[in-house]
Amino acid sequence: MSNLQHRAGVRDVNLVVRHIRLSRVSDDNRDAMMNEIDHLFGIDEAIYNSKQGVVYLAYDATHIDLDGIEEVIRKHGADIHDDWWTHTKEGYYKFVDQNIKDNDVHEPWCCHKIGQHINRKS
Repeated sequence: MSNLQHRAGVRDVNLVVRHIRLSRVSDDNRDAMMNEIDHLFGIDEAIYNSKQGVVYLAYDATHIDLDGIEEVIRKHGADIHDDWWTHTKEGYYKFVDQNIKDNDVHEPWCCHKIGQHINRKS
C-alpha cells in the first residue's frame, strides 16, 4: 500500500493493526465511542464487531497510541476486557507502539547515516 491509500497523517511504514476485546459496550455507548475513535488523528480505520466484542484498529503509531484510544473507550463507559490474553496483547501492543515512536525520532549515528558512503578512487 502507498501512503495515498491511507487517511491524512497515516504513513504505511508506521501503520499498526490491533484487535482488542472490550467489555461493557452497549448499543447506547457503541456508536458515540466508535465515532470519536474514528475521528482521532492518526486513526486509519476503526471497526467494532458486536458479535465478538472486539474493536479492530489500524493507526499510525507515531501519532496516536493505545493509551489515547483506551482513554476514549473508558470515557464512554466501556473498558478493555479483563482477561490474561487481552492484557498480554495490550502490553505487547504498547511496547511496539513505543518502539515505533522512538525509532521515528532516532537520529542515525556514525556511518549509518544515509548518503555517507561515497566511493572515492585512490
